Amino acid sequence: MNKIFSRWFKRNFSNPQAVILATLLMGGFLLIYLMGQILMPFLVALVLAYLLDWAASAMEKRSVPRLVAVIVVFVSFCTISLLIIIGIIPLLSHQVESLFTDLPSMAVNIQAKLLEIPEKYPDLVTKEQLELVIQQLGGGLTNVGDLLVSFSLASFKNIVTIMIYMILVPLLVFFFLKDKSTLLSWFERWIPSERQLSMRVWNEVDVQIGNYVRGKVVEIFLVGVVTYVCFVIFALNYAVLLAVLVGLSVLVPYIGATLVTIPVALVGLIQFGTGDTFLYLMIAYLVIQAIDGNLLVPLLFSETNNLHPVAIIAAVLFFGGIWGFWGVFFAIPLATLVVAVIAAIDESKQPDEPEIELV
Repeated sequence: MNKIFSRWFKRNFSNPQAVILATLLMGGFLLIYLMGQILMPFLVALVLAYLLDWAASAMEKRSVPRLVAVIVVFVSFCTISLLIIIGIIPLLSHQVESLFTDLPSMAVNIQAKLLEIPEKYPDLVTKEQLELVIQQLGGGLTNVGDLLVSFSLASFKNIVTIMIYMILVPLLVFFFLKDKSTLLSWFERWIPSERQLSMRVWNEVDVQIGNYVRGKVVEIFLVGVVTYVCFVIFALNYAVLLAVLVGLSVLVPYIGATLVTIPVALVGLIQFGTGDTFLYLMIAYLVIQAIDGNLLVPLLFSETNNLHPVAIIAAVLFFGGIWGFWGVFFAIPLATLVVAVIAAIDESKQPDEPEIELV
């Protein structure tokens, strides 16, 4: 067994640069995994600075001084963030509060509609089966109420965390943008000089991550805004909350769109019943999903490497389970990183290394 492992290691990591690349990746993953909670404000600021650096670098290429470009981008970012905090978040929280307040009446409405099913379709379901379903729904609502109480008790602790983020993160973002060259030079001092393979992988993945993240932000915004306009036209309840959920659902390919359809359909069914309005609402919603999947995604992500759906779902589950929201957000770029690393290590193998025959 040791001999087989030794030959496998020699075949795949005979190139010192492959060892350096694997070491850097493992070190980065372990650092984030073990100290992610402690370094979270730092990591969030690093991600935001990476996203904003594209705009600052674009201005710098147009002969705008770096400091001026950073100030313009940073002020624009802070302004947009304040508009979201002041304009959207209070409205969103109000709709969440209204939803929890309306849950009992919604449950009664659902119960009344369910009790009509045995009368219309006696061969499909019995009254006893429906009573069991209603009991399970009642237990679910009780759990939701308990969750709301626990969330209210924990919110006092969260206020302190939010204040820290509101102060530290913008400061870190500004200095990351302003002193980008200095910080990168300092970081390169600690990396081995034989890093050509690592830099080639990074340059390749950097293009993929930049295209993906910028495209994903645009997709979230467009899908959320168009969905909100659609829901307002139909006068659907909780339009802001549902539109935000639909916009964020694009972060999780395949799974997100399926899951977010359930609350949209339930709210529409309770509000409009099974009439024409509900039918038109669902048709409009499905048209938006179809346009997003078949037109917007190919247009925004034409330069991003195509991954198999199984690989995308596996990446979302794996990285989301490790790093939560940011793991889900960067699941596809991280999967692309894994593919690029495997390809780079494969290219660095010794060409004359004999294959191992297992008998």
